[in-house]
Amino acid sequence: MRVHPHPSGRRARGFTLLEVLVALVIVGTALGASLRAVGSLTQNSDGLRAAMMATWSAENRLVQIRLDKVFPAVGKQSFACPQGDMQLVCEQEVIVSPNPRLRRVEVSVYDQAQPERRIIKLVQLVLNQ
Repeated sequence: MRVHPHPSGRRARGFTLLEVLVALVIVGTALGASLRAVGSLTQNSDGLRAAMMATWSAENRLVQIRLDKVFPAVGKQSFACPQGDMQLVCEQEVIVSPNPRLRRVEVSVYDQAQPERRIIKLVQLVLNQ
């Protein structure tokens, strides 16, 4: 059996198995990195959404305290403060300040599903009028 020469004088060659495998490894690595990046963006988006919802809940509580125009009692209390479809829990702590006419109010917001992880904490000073 005789091999016919290629018109250019060289034998026609395809890709070797090794070259194909190397190309597949490169493509697989790039696809894996892309999937990890998309997953990271999704997690970041969920975190930003949770922070926004938690901020709204904490701000709502601080505005309510201002509108009540009542000097808040010192102590700590927890209550549900859902926002949208998120089940959130707010923890309000009122602390005495060096100035007797002021009280420090701290509102921390937690996800009910992960109560050990605080999403946000807002602080406000309330004046006794």
